[in-house]
Amino acid sequence: MTDQPKPREARVLDAGALRALAHPLRVRLYDILSQYGPQTASSLAELTGESTGATSYHLRALARHDLIREVAGRGTARERWWERPAGMVTLSNPEMENTPSGRAVLEAVHSETLTLRHQQLMQFATHGWDETEEWRDAALIATASARLTATQTRELVQRIQAVIDETVARYRDQSGEGVRPITMRADIFPLPTERGSA
Repeated sequence: MTDQPKPREARVLDAGALRALAHPLRVRLYDILSQYGPQTASSLAELTGESTGATSYHLRALARHDLIREVAGRGTARERWWERPAGMVTLSNPEMENTPSGRAVLEAVHSETLTLRHQQLMQFATHGWDETEEWRDAALIATASARLTATQTRELVQRIQAVIDETVARYRDQSGEGVRPITMRADIFPLPTERGSA
């Protein structure tokens, strides 16, 4: 019998952090910092098409809730570098799920996050042909269906998450020739029950 990796602990965002994140530009900034690493307000303005003043304002709002932080020892008083701390963050909060206003905040954050993910997926689906054959062959877009119990689904999620966790831990800070940011998606959820089924 082999030892199974322990599921990693995720930071559960409190209501204040989720409300701070429930803004389209803040989700974009958070996403860029997550995927591409440290940035300045100026570089984020360039990437998002927003003004430096706007990105700077929203970065400070994210920092107030410890969603991002200033990079220690990097930058100047005029040019601050920001990063997203390493570690898993869950965009769910059980307490907020119990109130209409809390659910509205969670829905706003999830909707904007998934919209960005879908845009990235569609960008690759429509322009991935411009990638080298090596990168095209390395990519995967796949969907499968199975009939599982909640327990079996949880076990599947844990196995997939363990592979993702191991990969992130091993290669998070890798740099060098041929290294690019890669996004890994795992969407596992129940479909609506069939009409007439129990």
